[in-house]
Amino acid sequence: MNQFQESVYRLIVETSTNLPADVRRAVQKAQEQEDEGTRAALSLSTIAENITMAECNVSPICQDTGMPTFIIHCPVGANQIAMKKQILEAVRQATKDSKLRPNSVDSLTGGNSGDNLGPGTPVIHFEQWEQDVVDVRLILKGGGCENKNIQYSLPAELEGLGKAGRDLDGIRKCIMHAVYQAQGQGCSAGFIGVGIGGDRTTGYELAKHQLFREVDDMNPNEDLRKLESYVLENANKLGIGTMGFGGAVTLLGCKIGVMNRLPASFFVSVAYNCWAFRRQGVLLDPQTGEIREWVYEDGKAVPMTDETTADAAAKETEERREIVLQAPITEEQIRQLRVGDVVVINGAMHTGRDALHHYLMDHDSPVDLNGHVIYHCGPVMAKDAAGEWHVKAAGPTTSIREEPYQGDIIKKFGIRAVIGKGGMGPKTLKALGEFGAVYLNAIGGAAQYYAECIKKVDGVDLMEFGIPEAMWHLNVEGFAAIVTMDSHGNSLHADVEKDSLQKLATFKEPVFK
Repeated sequence: MNQFQESVYRLIVETSTNLPADVRRAVQKAQEQEDEGTRAALSLSTIAENITMAECNVSPICQDTGMPTFIIHCPVGANQIAMKKQILEAVRQATKDSKLRPNSVDSLTGGNSGDNLGPGTPVIHFEQWEQDVVDVRLILKGGGCENKNIQYSLPAELEGLGKAGRDLDGIRKCIMHAVYQAQGQGCSAGFIGVGIGGDRTTGYELAKHQLFREVDDMNPNEDLRKLESYVLENANKLGIGTMGFGGAVTLLGCKIGVMNRLPASFFVSVAYNCWAFRRQGVLLDPQTGEIREWVYEDGKAVPMTDETTADAAAKETEERREIVLQAPITEEQIRQLRVGDVVVINGAMHTGRDALHHYLMDHDSPVDLNGHVIYHCGPVMAKDAAGEWHVKAAGPTTSIREEPYQGDIIKKFGIRAVIGKGGMGPKTLKALGEFGAVYLNAIGGAAQYYAECIKKVDGVDLMEFGIPEAMWHLNVEGFAAIVTMDSHGNSLHADVEKDSLQKLATFKEPVFK
């Protein structure tokens, strides 16, 4: 198996940088379903462009390369100890080469290992089988969508849907509620894997395993096949849309599996995956470890952009303004912005995630933030031979995690704009109004699209937090995002959530007898 490590490395790079054909077709279908010129259509056009850029640049599609999870089927007698060591080395090398972001963090100290290795990371599952081939599957599922996973214990009372019993209709309600609760925080439009039964651990495992299925396959179980079709059709009637901006497409795929359970337990486990559905697999020669075959059709066979889709996305059917702002920004400029405006930022921008927000509550900022922009982003970075840092991927992270801090930090430092994805809550909305600030929603997962807007890395502070959590000082040009929370008390996210809850309630009545 002298080629095994190199084959796993190639698998990691391909999974991180090139979406397979079935996922690309699902995104293209979503583009066809959205009205021309809407926020959803423009977002999907950006997503399509980002997919192409990642493929061409051989760089991560999304900056959050998630928890690398490997499932390996190998013949009896295969040396799993040696294979695991080589997988770890392949992960280490891919991280060093900026194909993976260093995401392995000590749960007690918060220290980042820097190489994606540590207790429990990466996740590696071995299973033996009787075939004379090694099957290696990999999924890179980011933290934003992982946080929207949800598990139900039936019977249950569900918001908007009422009682969900221990039957097929109760399962239906759980899945519909799972899509609703994700909103735009999971980078919709997304995919879901569902596990029915098992215990709390195996239910989630079964749900994640469903994500390895082809997007357009057919479930062999007739009841589950009908349920998958029902969910895919009706979840798209909730109106959540791409990035939670509203629209016709909220869900791109639904796959459901079932296993036996204990009489006392009835779990429905849902694994939510964003549009950046990064999973791939290879079949390897058991003697050499050489790649014989790729499991999923090559994404390069499905080009993502053409003049027709670009023209359709460019047509404006929603009223919107485009405002260019140069940092530092004044309160007067911010007060003129309204939900729906497109803001293009030039100048300084500073990244900040969980560790920085926690730090700033009790410390001064390393730089003056008055009038400036905080970007909820944990970039993928690379240092050249001269010691200069370069941004390899830089999409937004889910903002709601910073809700406990954001209002206080806006007040303390005079921040004028916060950029992230998925929106924030009432505390932040109140602070935007009181202190003259705005929330801008960037397109989640569009890490190559935004990296191109970053012209220079001016410096970095608090590197002891690790690369994703450090405070990077960036100089940007043409960085565009949509106002979704303004300084006048308006929140697109709150409006979409309220509307989708009302639509969810229309699915309360039984469907499956």
